[in-house]
Amino acid sequence: MLRPGFDVRPGMRVGLLGGSFNPAHEGHAHVARTALARLGLDRVVWLVSPQNPLKSRQGTADLKRRMAGVRRVASGPRMIVSDLEARLGSRYTLDLVRTLRGRYPAVRFVWLMGADNLAAFHLWRGWQEIMRLVPICVVARPGWALKGRTSPAARRFAWARLPASEARRLAQTAPPAWIYLTAPLNFASSTAIRAREGGDPTEKAS
Repeated sequence: MLRPGFDVRPGMRVGLLGGSFNPAHEGHAHVARTALARLGLDRVVWLVSPQNPLKSRQGTADLKRRMAGVRRVASGPRMIVSDLEARLGSRYTLDLVRTLRGRYPAVRFVWLMGADNLAAFHLWRGWQEIMRLVPICVVARPGWALKGRTSPAARRFAWARLPASEARRLAQTAPPAWIYLTAPLNFASSTAIRAREGGDPTEKAS
């Protein structure tokens, strides 16, 4: 079995924050820090994707460069940066979650995402199975509150949503279970950063 390259132990609450991070920015860190504090997590693992299947390869920096960018943003001893998805040879979150659940059945994993990702979550491969494999924490992102909370995924699993007041029990709740957390908004955007640096300003925000 492929080892994930990071230390997790039985009983730990571990947040999984996946993405292309092209580039990583304070908005991503805001999601990670909010989940870390509100869910009472022991770790947040940033899982840097070799290539997001919903985005173009054009304009995507190489994995090594993006990993370095995440390390600059993901500060703190409880933040871990991993290229597990590349080492698995897969681009899909479903494969990643299955692998980690199988390797560490006693670890309490929670998938973390911003509200912008919730809006498009129904486009992910096996999204309903992901919901049934791992609890999900959604953190508010500027301009995405309505689209996120009225998305196909949010409507399909409305019955499994926990109130924000119960955030600390999410990691111990059997999936499907998800929560939407509001917090002071961070307006950083990968799209805006790429546009300033001469990248593709038309690519969807991340």
